[in-house]
Amino acid sequence: MKSYKKELWFDIKSRRAFINITREVESALKESGIQEGILLCNAMHITASVFINDDESGLHRDFERFLEKLAPEKPYSQYEHNGFEDNGDAHLKRTIMGREVVVAVTEGKLDFGPWEQIFYGEFDGNRKKRILVKIIGE
Repeated sequence: MKSYKKELWFDIKSRRAFINITREVESALKESGIQEGILLCNAMHITASVFINDDESGLHRDFERFLEKLAPEKPYSQYEHNGFEDNGDAHLKRTIMGREVVVAVTEGKLDFGPWEQIFYGEFDGNRKKRILVKIIGE
C-alpha cells in the first residue's frame, strides 16, 4: 500500500468563486503512480469547500443564488461570528457545500460518473488557501 500527498494552493482575488480543479487533481494522481485505491481531496480552510458536480456555468450561478439566499453576506451584523471579521456567511456556505470529496481510483484514473468534476468553492477569498490531495492505494 502506497500513499501520496500534494497541496494545491489558491489565491482567489474575489470574495467568492467556483474553480474546476479536476485537472490539478488528475495531475496529482498521475504523479502518485497509484493505479487502484482512493483519493481524498479536501479544503484546509473553514471558509472554502471541495465538492463534485457538473461544470456548467448556469448551475454555478444557481449555486451562488441558492447560497446567498440561505446565508446572505450582508448585513454583516446578522452574524454573531462577525466581530473582528465579516465572514460569518462564508462559514455557513462552506458547511452547505461540504469540506471534501472521496473518489475511487481505477486503472490510474478518477472513477467518475457522467459529467462529474471536482471544484474548489471559495467563500471568503483575497488570501492564499490550500487544498490537500491524499491518495492511498497500490
